[in-house]
Amino acid sequence: MKNFLSIGFLFITAIIVSNTLFVVRETERAVMLQFGELVNSDIESGLHVKIPWVNTVRKFDARIQTEDATPQRFLTLEQKALDVDSYAKWRIIDTGQFYVSTRGNVDTAGNLLAQRINDGLRDQIGARTLIEVVAGERDQLMLDLTSELNETTASDIGIEVIDVRVKRIDLPDDVRSSVYDRMITERNREAQEIRSRGDELAIGIRADADRQVVIYGAEAYRDAERIRGEGDAEATGIYAEAYTKDEEFFAFTRSLNAYRETFSTKNDILLLDPDSDYFKYLKDGLTLQ
Repeated sequence: MKNFLSIGFLFITAIIVSNTLFVVRETERAVMLQFGELVNSDIESGLHVKIPWVNTVRKFDARIQTEDATPQRFLTLEQKALDVDSYAKWRIIDTGQFYVSTRGNVDTAGNLLAQRINDGLRDQIGARTLIEVVAGERDQLMLDLTSELNETTASDIGIEVIDVRVKRIDLPDDVRSSVYDRMITERNREAQEIRSRGDELAIGIRADADRQVVIYGAEAYRDAERIRGEGDAEATGIYAEAYTKDEEFFAFTRSLNAYRETFSTKNDILLLDPDSDYFKYLKDGLTLQ
């Protein structure tokens, strides 16, 4: 009988001790409730005591957690739609406020945070152009959003937002094809403008080349005529000098040139008086024979 009572006493003692002592790990945060009312909002890690069946302890993961938001559609400053996929890193910093706001439900905290992220993205993207969102100010957008969230999440939900990141930004499927078509049209227009400018330059180059050909041809003809004139003048001077030295020889030479030009072809026919001066040297030559 005594053994039975001893075993019963030890069993009851073990139950009481197990319901009195509790351990909070380094990676946890805890709160203590008394009949459902919050009495200790920040229990540190270690071994602690509670009143069995009066106090209830709720433990939460204090490590950094990830909230992967559902992709949402937002409008830019130019009213262009974008599908944005984002996520956030957060952790609990005020256990009491976290419990009050979410009743200790992590999913509830994630949903509240996701809603605020979407509202913040809507404001941030709506104040920027498409180019700024995609490339120019994307990093600044995420920094501004993180700072804006931390102004309210700590006091309202009891969490700290470590970082907000935009994983992906896409054009909606219903407008992507039209955007690509506009891009192709714009590129074709630019290509046509470049070709037109090239054709215009080619016409100018060809016109300048033709003008240069005409100028060079005219200059060559001018120089040829000048040289020919100088040659004729020099020949005339030589003939004049020869005439002054030997008039008879000059007349003979001139007659030979006239004969050569006259009888250069077999079809040349002349009707002249035999006593004409034209045959003077021919007659003299026949007489000499």
